[in-house]
Amino acid sequence: MRWKALWTILAVILAGIAVSVSMGSPQAASLQTSQRAVLDKYCVTCHSQTAKEKGLVPIALDKLDLSHIGSDAEIWEKVVRKVNAGVMPPPGAPHPDKAASETLTSWLTTELDRAALANPNPGRAPLHRLNRTEYANAIRDLLDLEIDAASLLPPDDSAYGFDNIADALGLSPSLQERYVSAAMKISAMAVGDPKVRADGSTYRIKQDVSQDQHLEGLPIGTVGGTQVRHTFPLDGEYVFQAKLYRTNLNIMRGLESAHNVEFAVDGERVLLARVGGPADLDALFQKPTDTGDAVDARLRVRIPVKAGPHVVTATFLQESQAAGPGRLQHYIRSSVDNFDWSGQPHIQTLTINGPFASTGMGDTPSRRRIFTCVPANARAEAACAKQILSGLARRAYRQPISETDLQRIMKFYESGRANTENGGFDAGIRTALQRILASPQFIFRIERDPAPGPARHIGDYELASRLSFFLWSTIPDDRLLQLAGAGKLSRPAVLEAEVRRMLADSRSRALVDNFAGQWLRIRNLSIVSPNSDLFPDFDDNLRQAFRRETEMLFDSIIREDRNVLDLMTADYTFVNERLARQYGIAGIYGSQFRRVPITDPARRGLLGQGSFLAVTSHAERTSPVLRGKWVLENILGLPVPPPPPNVPPLKERANGEKPRTIREQMAEHRADPACASCHKIMDSIGFALENFDAVGAWRSMDADVPVDASGDLADGTHVNGVVELRAALLKKPDLFVGTMTEKLMTYALGRGIDYRDMPAVRTIVRDSGRDGFKFSSLVLGVVRSLPFQLKMAPEKEIEVAANVRH
Repeated sequence: MRWKALWTILAVILAGIAVSVSMGSPQAASLQTSQRAVLDKYCVTCHSQTAKEKGLVPIALDKLDLSHIGSDAEIWEKVVRKVNAGVMPPPGAPHPDKAASETLTSWLTTELDRAALANPNPGRAPLHRLNRTEYANAIRDLLDLEIDAASLLPPDDSAYGFDNIADALGLSPSLQERYVSAAMKISAMAVGDPKVRADGSTYRIKQDVSQDQHLEGLPIGTVGGTQVRHTFPLDGEYVFQAKLYRTNLNIMRGLESAHNVEFAVDGERVLLARVGGPADLDALFQKPTDTGDAVDARLRVRIPVKAGPHVVTATFLQESQAAGPGRLQHYIRSSVDNFDWSGQPHIQTLTINGPFASTGMGDTPSRRRIFTCVPANARAEAACAKQILSGLARRAYRQPISETDLQRIMKFYESGRANTENGGFDAGIRTALQRILASPQFIFRIERDPAPGPARHIGDYELASRLSFFLWSTIPDDRLLQLAGAGKLSRPAVLEAEVRRMLADSRSRALVDNFAGQWLRIRNLSIVSPNSDLFPDFDDNLRQAFRRETEMLFDSIIREDRNVLDLMTADYTFVNERLARQYGIAGIYGSQFRRVPITDPARRGLLGQGSFLAVTSHAERTSPVLRGKWVLENILGLPVPPPPPNVPPLKERANGEKPRTIREQMAEHRADPACASCHKIMDSIGFALENFDAVGAWRSMDADVPVDASGDLADGTHVNGVVELRAALLKKPDLFVGTMTEKLMTYALGRGIDYRDMPAVRTIVRDSGRDGFKFSSLVLGVVRSLPFQLKMAPEKEIEVAANVRH
């Protein structure tokens, strides 16, 4: 730890020297005077103390001391952000030229960074509970057991755009009970419980999934249906039941022709049933309910299954299309009409019940992971139990386990082993595992607070946890814990090597699912439901394809360690046949996604992808406001204030009135002075994307007139369409990279970042720029940053210590 202390002392000394030299030189005084003149000319005209006292502006700049920028860092960071983004001075007001603007922001950031280095404040996150995703991943890596956390724990609250923010992850008495209940269910599933009762799990398929085509992941030669990964608790018999979709009139769909339904477990057929055809169709019109029940009864089978995880499929065998009863008006979506009983049958649910007539706990991956020893006799059981439980607790608690903690766990083992009804060695391990999984040391990421005083480096075990939850959304693996135990993890060369190893590991997929999924809001695609009258071809297949495309693009940035600006400019993407048809890309067939070059510049990067375009639209139309807000917050890093209360909706078209474009409707909306200021910034961005409709398809006409995709951005740049908008947004690439860095830091630290973190963000952007803005450079920059590696005592303790000293 000696090098850490020396580094901190040296950095503070050098920063103090730099500040004193800078502030005391004639050149510095001259520069300060010139920047005051710029501020007075272009900013103070609005942001004066008088205007602030009248409530006209939130901040005043005329009274601030430019010789001590760090004293008002929060205000100056806001100035830097808005001037860099070109939104201040506001549209219509006099603007300094480019050179003067860049000189001002450069000078301000230099002074802010010097002040921060002289007095580092990395902040501190409060006690951090594992969110639902982290909990499920931790169980997976601890016990080799996949669980459905959504069925065990309630959803997590979000803050700052993410659901891993410590302040938002509270713990109520009811949630405590859920954790205890989850620990009992998980331990029974992992160890096995011969007394477990038969239970059922139902897997539902979205109603708008088109099931007349092959779905990726399902066996070749099948169409529609579903595939699930189900964990069977014991060796025994299980009942599989599929049910077909019924229309809104309770008539089973798709019985006019015969279809073969196949159930398979791990690829081996366990049922082949035939449904539909003349007999079923005749019976359907006579007794619809009875016929539906009789067909469902054919889709039921009881078979023996070994304990552990298995892949279960229920799907239709592909039939010849020669005699298909196709509609005159063909839709891509096979379930567009909820009253239509014809066409392709759909599987609606798959239920798995059991176990029945169980024969034992089986040889499951979780049992192999847990039972690292098997006692030869009763006298060896205690020693074996200690070996098993100390290893589990060390991984679960992310640090060495004390003898006191082990003794507490062993008491639960002894209690379970002595149970008269369901005791024994396995029962003791199962009961002790419940104790481990319900422990605060597992559920919370606990870090020791340093003594009051300057910021101090966190310990190596804490660093291991921060790393693993940042990059993997799970607990540290054995290698991280070993390096932490040896005191080597914090060494710069070792730390960099571990970050690169972790990024190459498949578990870094968590950055795609959890970080990108929330930052880019592609998780919200699950609730996107366009009006089916206006967009009859939109189905869940397209919804999933939108998400998959963006996830695969982000994953390629990680795996290939590409420049993160490729997220905006990539000349390639990933499509399957369904998505290619939406984008008008020819020559793509089948459900499998593949990488393809982009020849249409409008489709390059995130701004041309259906995921972004769909989540920023309404059910019936596009939304320039939502699209502009998304770009401001996620590309430029400019938070948009919430709309004022009682904002009226856009006026609906009256009967007989000519359709109006969204631009015409918004012009009327912007006439309200309360709305105009924000809309001036957002709307031009959104209008530039108007060639994309509400489901991401390209269009040249709207309301029977050509689309007008032109507008003037806040900095005065005129753009016409998405290509020019993208170029304008990337004139200052540091803005996008800085925004992405802020999002990464928020996600990595589990707290909102503020003005005190901005010097660290700028350092990361500058350093990564020298490495071509590679993704690994941003991640390494976050990991090396003071907010990630340092921690301060709670503020109350610091205040008490300061009072004692004085």
